[in-house]
Amino acid sequence: MMRSAEALQKDWVGWLQHERRASPNTLRAYGDDLTRFIAFQHSHLGTAVTEKSLSSLKTADIRSFIAFRRSEGLGGGGIQRALAAVRSFYRYLAREGILENAAPRAIRTPRLKRRLPRPLSEEDAARTIAEAGTHKVEWLGARDAALLTLLYGAGLRISEALSLKRGDVPLGETLTILGKGRKERIVPVLPLLRDAISAYAKEIPFSGAPGSALFLSRRGKPMSPREAQGLMQRLRGSLGLSDRATPHALRHSFATHILQGGGDLRAVQELLGHASLSTTQTYTAIEMRQLMATYEAAHPRAKRG
Repeated sequence: MMRSAEALQKDWVGWLQHERRASPNTLRAYGDDLTRFIAFQHSHLGTAVTEKSLSSLKTADIRSFIAFRRSEGLGGGGIQRALAAVRSFYRYLAREGILENAAPRAIRTPRLKRRLPRPLSEEDAARTIAEAGTHKVEWLGARDAALLTLLYGAGLRISEALSLKRGDVPLGETLTILGKGRKERIVPVLPLLRDAISAYAKEIPFSGAPGSALFLSRRGKPMSPREAQGLMQRLRGSLGLSDRATPHALRHSFATHILQGGGDLRAVQELLGHASLSTTQTYTAIEMRQLMATYEAAHPRAKRG
C-alpha cells in the first residue's frame, strides 16, 4: 500500500524526537517546513503526495518550492532551514529503506553572510550585572544578578541556565550542562559565580523539591526565557546599552573576553559546547576587527593625508 507523505512525515517527526532527541523548537520548525513542502508539492503536482511522488520529485520541483517560499518573504536563513528539513526527511526515508531520491542533495544551499556576535565590553558586562542586582524586591535582585553572572561567567545559553535545579546548589567547582543535541559538556564554576548562586538560593521565598527549577518567576513558577529577555530590555533602558545587549550577548562576551585574555580557541569551543570549531572562530573575527580599528587609529602609516 502506497503511504501518504503526511503519514511518512509523522513517522519522521517521531524518529527525530525519540531517536535523534531533537529539541521542541527543532521539531516545531522542521515539522512546519515539511508541512509547507508537502502542501506546495500537492498544489504543484496537482495530486496527493505519496511515496511514489516523493521518489520521483526532480530538483526543479524542489527549486520551485524554494522560489515560492522566497516569494512569501522567507530570508536566506529560513531557506537554509527549510532545505535542511527536506533533506533530513529524505535521509530518513532512505535510511528506513522506504525510497531513494538524490534531488534534495543536489540543491545548492544559499550562502549567508555570517553576522559577527556583538559582545558587551567588560565594563558594560560588569555594569549590567551590578544593575540587575538593584531590583526593589531583594530576592528578585539576587535572582537577576545570579542569572546574568551565570551567563557571563560560564558562557551558558539562557535555556541551559534556566534548566538548573534547586538540587544543583551549592555548585561545585564544575557544572555538567546538557546543551544542544543533548550533548554534555563540563564548565568550570568560578567562586564569584558560586557565591552569586548561593546568595540567590538563600533568598528564594518559595519552597521546592531538589528537582524543581532554580530560577523562579515573581509568582514562584519556573522563570521563562521571555522573562530573561524582559530583564535585559529593562537594563538596556536604564544603562543606555545597544539593542544587541541580550542574554545571549553575555555568552558572546564570555567567549570574546576569554580569547582577548589569551584563551585557547579549542578550549573556548569546549566551554561553549560548539560542535564545529568554525562557529567558535567567529569570535576571532571580532578580535581582528578590533585590532584593525586600533591600528588604523594609532599607527602613523595607517593615517591618510
